Parts: sequence; C-alpha cells; structure tokens
Amino acid sequence: MRFIDEVTIEVRAGHGGAGASSFRREKYIPKGGPDGGDGGRGAHVIFTATRDKNTLQELYLRKRIIAENGRPGQGRNKHGRMGKDIEVFVPVGTVIRNEHGDLLADLNQDGASAVIAQGGAGGQGNARFATSTNQAPRYSQPGLPGEAGICHLELKMMADVGLVGLPNAGKSTLISRVSNARPKIADYPFTTLAPSLGQVFMDDGDGFVIADIPGLIEGAHEGRGLGHRFLRHVERTRLLLHLVDVAHPEGISIHDQIKEIEGELKGYGDSVAQKQRFLVLNKVDALDDVMREEVLQEAEEYHMPKYLISSVSGEGVAQLLRDTYDEVMRARTHEMEHEASREKPVTTRLTVPEAVESIHDSEAAR
Repeated sequence: MRFIDEVTIEVRAGHGGAGASSFRREKYIPKGGPDGGDGGRGAHVIFTATRDKNTLQELYLRKRIIAENGRPGQGRNKHGRMGKDIEVFVPVGTVIRNEHGDLLADLNQDGASAVIAQGGAGGQGNARFATSTNQAPRYSQPGLPGEAGICHLELKMMADVGLVGLPNAGKSTLISRVSNARPKIADYPFTTLAPSLGQVFMDDGDGFVIADIPGLIEGAHEGRGLGHRFLRHVERTRLLLHLVDVAHPEGISIHDQIKEIEGELKGYGDSVAQKQRFLVLNKVDALDDVMREEVLQEAEEYHMPKYLISSVSGEGVAQLLRDTYDEVMRARTHEMEHEASREKPVTTRLTVPEAVESIHDSEAAR
C-alpha cells in the first residue's frame, strides 16, 4: 500500500427531500384536509479518525464523496426517509481544510469525529401549514440543499519524538532498536521512503511514540528530493532527535551535516525551527577516545543537549531514551496548559450550492 499523506477530494452532502402537498380523498370523508408529509433530511458526510489506518490512499483513489438525498414526503402524512449518512475513516492526525484553507477539523485523537458536510433539511408538507383560517393549504416546502465543496486532507503523524538527519545517519537502525517499528535498513541513501512510527516502552510501562522522518536533504523545504513531503510530520512532535553520522563514509564534517538539516528545519517555518532538539552523535563505536573528544569539541558550538551513541551496539541509547522521555513528559504538561490557544475549526463548513436542481439533474443524468 502506498503512503499517501495529502489528498484533495470533492465532498457533497445529500439534499433534503421535498415536502408533499396532498389531501385526504376517502369515501365518506368529505372534509379530509391536508395530509402531505415532510421530506427526509439529506445525508451528512462525517469523517472519523481511527488508528486502524495510516494512509489516505483510499481517498486518493476515491476522489469524490456524494451522500444520499433525503426522500420526499407522501400523502397520508408519510414522512420521507432520511439519507443514510456516510462515515469516512481516516488516520489519526488528519487535518481537513476547505478550498480557502480554513480549518474544518483536526482529528488528532482516535475516535474523533466531525461532520464535514451537513445534509440539507427536508421540506415541510402542507399538513404543517393548516390553521383555523387556512384549512386547505396547497403549498409545501422544497428540501434544502446539502453542503458541498472541495476538501483538502493532510495527514500529520501523531508522534511525540521525530528523528531527523541526513540519509544514512542511522535513523532506521535506532528506531528499530528502541521501538516496535521495523523499517527497511540498507547501506544506501533513501532506504526509507515513508515515515515509520514506533512505540517506545519504558521500564514503568509508560512510553512515547517515535517517528523516523526520511529523505531530508539540502533544498527539501523548497521541494527537492523526498523530504518536503515529510517535513509536515514533524510539526506535531514534541521533541526532535537530530542524528549526525560521526563516521560519515564521504568525510562530511559534523558541522556541515548539522548545518544542512538545521537549514531545512528553519526554512520550513517557525513551527518546526523552534522545537526542542537533542543532538545525537551516532556511530561512535567507530571512534577511539581521542576522536570522541574531538567530536564533542566540534559540536560544542550548538547549544542543545548532546549524546554520544551507537545504534548498532546500543552504547548511550538507554540514557538518551530516559532524557527523551522526561522531555516528552514536560512538553505534554506544557501543552495541556496552553490547549486553549490552539487553532480551532471555523464555524462555517462547506458552501451550499445555489443551483440545486441543476446539480441534482446532472447527477441523475450520469
């Protein structure tokens, strides 16, 4: 299954059914009166987040979601049936916006649900309009149109910690060692073609979610390589682990490696550039004591916590995980205190089509 994290689709809720204009015509009942029933409500389009999905591929193939119209009312006070709502399941972390970029829903919890397009209300039948002065109303209401429009869906993975670094920095090896993720590992660049999620469990049973963000190279934030597709996935992380290969096979210095990735994070925007980061100096099993000291001195100018580790042998990994967990806990507490400042969905959703009949007729003609 392909990893699809961004799609644009058309969403159309059902139109409400028309109310009926009818009168009782039964033998021996000369004054039957109006008995037109109401039309049924058009179906809603509902999006629900679930952990059972990790890609938007189904919507990428579907492109259009059209809900059922409500049925019209009938005589004898028979109300039309409501359209059957459509529930669309998407991965946790899916952000939905309208064509103008307004936030419709941020489904960042398992089971979170939102009505993205509301079905039109059904029209009232003529029985509703009977009064003492108007005992035989000959009019009823048409059904209202459902909401319709273009939706842009963007998946931002829900991870506490993101692993960033140049290709072959050892991100996949580290995440496979500390979590239940099993990404492909090989000694060539761009082995990982999609973000990998893993659950890290601490000794007390608690833990955090870690994500391997692949493909970051110079110019990624401007669309070069694969990284620009995945930079959005670090937006929700609470902490970034910046992995650096201290024994780079091409001899690229630690300074140049750090500078390249830091430039991409800052180029993407403040939401990423201002995140707390740990500098993880990986593959130290290939260095002697003197070379380790030189590595630390070279990294001294970067004001962030530094860790010497080996993803292969496990050296230094336990301390890194403990400090990472502590930082995640602090960030979670801080976020709970500032929850009210987050962007909230707008009150208006999609537009209501003006030419209801023409839309309805065009669908029927297909």
